Amino acid sequence: MKKNSPCCAAETSCTPPAHPTATKHASANDELAELTKAMGHPARILIMRLLLERNSCVCGEIVDELPFAQSTVSQHLKVLKEANLIYGEIDGPRICYCVNQTMVTRFKELIAAF
Repeated sequence: MKKNSPCCAAETSCTPPAHPTATKHASANDELAELTKAMGHPARILIMRLLLERNSCVCGEIVDELPFAQSTVSQHLKVLKEANLIYGEIDGPRICYCVNQTMVTRFKELIAAF
């Protein structure tokens, strides 16, 4: 993986969505199950590692780094986004993906409590 490669103009200013939802389930067990399901594929772990390393990245650059088709990467990004582990900001005609640090921290807390 390339290090410190700028992915989008917003790389250093990626901000979480206006209303981040740290917990959207009544129980920690449900929340942990949802997050582990979202992280339960090696491709999604690779994507998360790449985004954590770079702070942000556009889909095309993620595709360039991983041995998967663009449609496969897009599907995995969708799963991560639905779990609130990542979010996307519009950067011209592209979407710049960033890690939702609040949810990553929450995921770590849930794993530690397990």
